[in-house]
Amino acid sequence: MGTLQRIDKFGLGLYLLLCVFAIANIYSVNVNLGEKQLLFFIISLLGGAVVFVGSGTVYENFAIIFYAVGMLLLIGLFPFGKEILGQKNWYKFGSFNMQPVEFAKASTALMLASYASRADFDLKNKKTLFTSVLIVSFPAAVVLMIPDAGSLLVFFSFFIVLYREGLSGWFFVITGILGGVFLVSIFLEIYGLSKYYIILPLALFFLLYLFFNVKKISKNLGVISAAAGVVLVLVSLSYLTPMIYKKLPRHQKQRIEVLIKGEREFRDTSGYNLLYSKTAIGSGGFLGKGFMEGSVTRGKFVPEQQTDYIFCTVGEEWGFLGSSLLIVGYTLFIGRIYYLAERQKFIFNRVFGYSFASVLFVHFVINIGMVMGLFPTVGIPLPYFSYGGSSLLAFSLMAAVFFKLDSLDKDSLI
Repeated sequence: MGTLQRIDKFGLGLYLLLCVFAIANIYSVNVNLGEKQLLFFIISLLGGAVVFVGSGTVYENFAIIFYAVGMLLLIGLFPFGKEILGQKNWYKFGSFNMQPVEFAKASTALMLASYASRADFDLKNKKTLFTSVLIVSFPAAVVLMIPDAGSLLVFFSFFIVLYREGLSGWFFVITGILGGVFLVSIFLEIYGLSKYYIILPLALFFLLYLFFNVKKISKNLGVISAAAGVVLVLVSLSYLTPMIYKKLPRHQKQRIEVLIKGEREFRDTSGYNLLYSKTAIGSGGFLGKGFMEGSVTRGKFVPEQQTDYIFCTVGEEWGFLGSSLLIVGYTLFIGRIYYLAERQKFIFNRVFGYSFASVLFVHFVINIGMVMGLFPTVGIPLPYFSYGGSSLLAFSLMAAVFFKLDSLDKDSLI
């Protein structure tokens, strides 16, 4: 059976449905941009066709080349990039812009998959763990300097992949604790309660005390030292957080304040987008107002609605039913990728599939949460749905590569 006949038709069908529905919604926001997105979609299909007629081994054999090119494109932003909304993360070619961070996610997935497929790969080995983290951390550090907080969060999705390949679950526990201390510290700073910072590490230490049992701790000097180290880190973090927060750009601080205080307090500034996004979603009712009938959408009350806030168009024009079906569609698509990845015989295929699905998952959760006010606005597009050629092409190529790997006769790769 040929490669084209073995392509996963369910996954491909979901991809096509998401893209076509996206074009319709972008068209509703802006006719010209909807037509351009259709052009980007055709280009993405042509790119996918090239992937399918090519060799399936090129991605593993030349992963380091793809990774190097991706990193060079990121670094090249500093001398050659165009700054838009305070972020220098675009290359401009005439009337078109290209965002290299979208392709860097794909090249990082290829490199991580290539490294994980080595015979000596073992995350219990410190050198292997360090190298794996370095593969992910290097592009993350570059986007942090851009600065692009949204893309930085997306690179954490690769730790889901590493967990599947043997990374300890304690990584997520520790990350969650540190993230919680960071958020609570910001909360105290915003409300002028900085004198209560010390409560955070003391409360966490008390919880650790109860969790490990004081009698066991008293007999183990190593555990006591570790607990003391944890408290020291937490104390340092709780006092460093306000310093970090004060150095954030004004628009990023306002986005955090909107999340904590609510958008209505900032309705004339940074909370404007979120306020009208919620208004649009809520006004759609169960069935929506109909295609191109949304008053908020047609009135262009939400700036750049075709990009990060495209979901509010779905809510207004297609209602709760349309929004729910879209969420179900994404859930099925991401779940399908995870399912196909898990059944792969080759480690490279599995790790790349997990990377692809995890990046999609983080994009999806943060974007939907952002539009509904559950996360601060960080500039993360909804894959296949938000307007933009770079995002659509990059995610389409990742889908094509994975479906290609999945459809190949596995014996041909040996």
